[in-house]
Amino acid sequence: MAVSSALCIFSLLALVQAQSESQQPKIQLRLAGDKRKHYEGRLEVSYNNEWGTICDDDFSIEAANVACKELGFLGAVAWSPSAKFGQGEGRIWLDNVHCTGREKSLAECPSNGFGVSDCRHSEDVGVICNQKRIPGHRFINTMNNNTLEERVEEIRIRPISSHLKRIPVTEGYVEIKERGKWRQICDEDWTPLNNRVVCGMYGFPGDKNYNNKAYKSLSMRKKKNYWGFSVNCTGNEAHLSSCRLGKPLEPKRNGTCGRGLPVVVSCVPGRAFAPSSSTGFRKAYRPEQPLVRLRGGSNIGEGRVEVLKNGVWGTVCDDNWNLRAATVVCRELGFGSAKEALTGAKLGQGMGPVHMNEVECSGFEKSLTDCYFNNDALGCSHEEDAAVRCNIPAMGFQKRIRLSGGRNPYEGRVEVLTEKNGSLVWGTVCSENWGIVEAMVVCRQLGLGFASHAFQETWYWAGDASADNVVMSGVRCSGTEMSLPQCLHHGKHISCPKGGGRFAAGVSCSDTAPDLVLNAQLVEQTTYLEDRPMYALQCALEENCLSSTAKKNDHSSYRRLLRFSSQIHNVGQSDFRPKLGYHAWTWHECHRHYHSIEVFTHYDLLSLNGTKVAEGHKASFCLEDTQCDEGIQKRYVCANFGEQGITVGCWDTYRHDIDCQWIDITDIKPGDYIFQVVINPYYDVAESDYTNNVMKCKCRYDGYRIWTYHCHTGDGAVMSRTFVLFPVQF
Repeated sequence: MAVSSALCIFSLLALVQAQSESQQPKIQLRLAGDKRKHYEGRLEVSYNNEWGTICDDDFSIEAANVACKELGFLGAVAWSPSAKFGQGEGRIWLDNVHCTGREKSLAECPSNGFGVSDCRHSEDVGVICNQKRIPGHRFINTMNNNTLEERVEEIRIRPISSHLKRIPVTEGYVEIKERGKWRQICDEDWTPLNNRVVCGMYGFPGDKNYNNKAYKSLSMRKKKNYWGFSVNCTGNEAHLSSCRLGKPLEPKRNGTCGRGLPVVVSCVPGRAFAPSSSTGFRKAYRPEQPLVRLRGGSNIGEGRVEVLKNGVWGTVCDDNWNLRAATVVCRELGFGSAKEALTGAKLGQGMGPVHMNEVECSGFEKSLTDCYFNNDALGCSHEEDAAVRCNIPAMGFQKRIRLSGGRNPYEGRVEVLTEKNGSLVWGTVCSENWGIVEAMVVCRQLGLGFASHAFQETWYWAGDASADNVVMSGVRCSGTEMSLPQCLHHGKHISCPKGGGRFAAGVSCSDTAPDLVLNAQLVEQTTYLEDRPMYALQCALEENCLSSTAKKNDHSSYRRLLRFSSQIHNVGQSDFRPKLGYHAWTWHECHRHYHSIEVFTHYDLLSLNGTKVAEGHKASFCLEDTQCDEGIQKRYVCANFGEQGITVGCWDTYRHDIDCQWIDITDIKPGDYIFQVVINPYYDVAESDYTNNVMKCKCRYDGYRIWTYHCHTGDGAVMSRTFVLFPVQF
């Protein structure tokens, strides 16, 4: 009897729960507004087929967790009051929402009731969700009376022929994995804006037409398995899952698609990702002078946004910076849509002017410079520099290289996968001429950030013995390659006198790196000539700071010196430190100081055709924080044999009146020249960006006076190791 009563009570409770669930309002959520990432935004709810917002009164992290999980994310990171993501429009559907965090839907949380609110849109709530999605998340369509749940686990582009399977895959059926099975999408309600979103999420800037006959013929022969919904995108979404879910498709004879066919997309890769020619070689990618570029990013498709204006590169202020503007940048540069719009100089601070502020884009502009922006950057500092992370094509680079034997995943002996006698084998890379530039390419290919060191001996890292054989030699990289095989190398003709094993190439990688930039304006302002007697230049002569015509015993003669000050800023994300420790520093008796880096800068005077006519150099005898940005503490001081380096946000100034802070131009004839300064010329210390280590000025010398003008940094002149051809092996 007791058992029967218990069963009755259990059945009654189940019935009450089922009735309660059936009576719950049917809602749908979305993230909208001025958001910088696809997993954040103003929280909006659709009720009775009308979208509205939620008031921030009594909102909590528990409510944010419920909302984010309902949207398919693992949970919430934070929530934002006071319309942080912009003010919404229409009804304010919910107010005084109280959740415990265990609810499956925001509709289950107690509130004032739908449409009962005393709030204004200035109180619209926003959420920031965990960017990881729930595996097998169920999209819930509540746009009609019947609630349909569909499990969507993954989206792919499936090619139909072998020639379309080349990396990257650019064309094929768009398929959705639902409840463990791959399904096609009906093209009846499919739009070009949907194509744009799919191509963008896979790293492609645009789409193109394709041969419909082949797909139509294939579709006629094969059984179709359609997904039960249509998708409605605006074209600005970063992922197809961010698009609105359309109405469920009506069951028809042809699966669920009537006269339609499965959706096919054909994407256009950016120039850097385009398949190579059949010869296996193509010209090194040298883009035309762009108006927009990325700097300071550790991986392909990310970096601080810089724009060119009146021949000068400058940054973009992060006021109003969002995913739409970031996507315009990404597509302009040959990538897909933006994954993130970063603010607060998260990828390092730039130098020079701030060219754009309060950027507003529709998302469809061809260039960031086509967007509306405020020319007045008053109040914007480089602490507010905007940056982006873009979607890039899946090239499979990481599968063909690995680090072996290291103490952590960021270091080890470099091993590459190559074809030998018809099979794929792992092998090492010859360390002859192996340097930091080659290590940079390896770390980038592995997605491990920047290189911190390059090793020519790796006996202390015991790698896989079966991979000891050298399979790549003569590697020379320019630093811009996306993978090691794109660098110049010997190909199948291996030549490595030392062999592999203990002399195999190795690297250590880091998430951050310093970035040195010379203040070009200060150089231009401080340049002057001085005639100095030889008797006052004996120490400089001893340190090879004078031209070869200077004689040690000729104390009566004079040398004409082009003097200037140099102010070197660290705008990276980690401190710049000498490569060698105290024990390896070189003592110079004449000047009575140590050199922590023997050649820290090169000073050159070039003819207009680039021929070097005079030169100088500067050792880093004292690398310290002369001054720092407001709020940053000095860390490095040379006094009393102190630690040397340049802190992030600080700069080291070598004044014009210091020995060797010059170029000896005694033997130079009057004329027009190019004055060039190169920092860290031998790549002794790893940096995030070597292209801004060079500064050039135009100068005119009349035999008595010198004029220096148009000084600027960049142009990539420091990356002198570039090649016309390189092998392409994707």
